[in-house]
Amino acid sequence: MAKSLIILRGLPGSGKSTFAKLFNAPICCADDYLMVNGKYVWTQPGVARAHMLCEAKCETLMRDNTPVIVVANTCVKPRDMKVYVDQARRHGYKVFTVIVENRHGGESEHNVSNEVMANMEKNFSVKLI
Repeated sequence: MAKSLIILRGLPGSGKSTFAKLFNAPICCADDYLMVNGKYVWTQPGVARAHMLCEAKCETLMRDNTPVIVVANTCVKPRDMKVYVDQARRHGYKVFTVIVENRHGGESEHNVSNEVMANMEKNFSVKLI
């Protein structure tokens, strides 16, 4: 079986983290690096560091030839996924992207404002072919 990278994309509150757990595989999620004493703390410098650490975790898992890896980040634009896709190509992983839609009425656990959510939704890019 080929090595697989599954990138779960979606707006905050869509259920990416919950869905990721169904794969029973290591999960790379930038939000994990924004927790301080059990509380989610978003800052611009913190989010940049969180994504860097998330990318590094994914790279390490690929170097270890982990058979299935899940990335669960918003990945609104193709450039948000590029580092993971490039890593996958270097390490021989097949890439699958899955858009997680909020059909269950979930809300962001991270208090994302309506304005930010609307902007993310407006800019969400989908490439079907």
